[in-house]
Amino acid sequence: MRHALPVRIDATPDGSAADPQLAERGLLQAERVVQALAGQDVTALYTSPSRRARETAAPLERALGMTAEVEDGIAEFDVQDSSYVPVEELKAAGDPRWEALVHGDLYSHDVDPVAFRERVVDAVERIAARHPGGRAVLFSHAGAINAAAGSVLGQAKTIWFPPAYCSLTRIGASRDGRRGIISLNETGHVRDLLG
Repeated sequence: MRHALPVRIDATPDGSAADPQLAERGLLQAERVVQALAGQDVTALYTSPSRRARETAAPLERALGMTAEVEDGIAEFDVQDSSYVPVEELKAAGDPRWEALVHGDLYSHDVDPVAFRERVVDAVERIAARHPGGRAVLFSHAGAINAAAGSVLGQAKTIWFPPAYCSLTRIGASRDGRRGIISLNETGHVRDLLG
């Protein structure tokens, strides 16, 4: 599950990592996660350490009476950046960071895209191994979802599609090591809250 819409942080005063909270619309999107997963047997919840992912997980945690485990491996590539601008704002402004994403590149120049993908895939594999036959919900980020799904599909680029806020991507993990995409970028539960 990609996190819901966060607020913009142009730059932290001390240069520390930006960690935005959800915007008002993002809070509404996060509530819809419960609807999207209603009736499904959820075994475990995991979240990136980022505030926007943790806040997106909160409604499902409450509904299921579970606590999401923080997993650093599914954090976004920009986790150390001192600013956060929602991607649609980057696009509207013609920001070079948007252009980098369009070309499949990471805009955080100190992040190795190969190492980033490996980190995410390793974390997803560890989680899958902990829950054989179960269903784990991971609250993460667009880049991390690109990395995990792209690895399954054999995509060469690290960034290759734009997951919507609060979209759901399902990856099947069989016990014999096979992986497959069940769905990509499900948005029916939040369609009226996007754009």
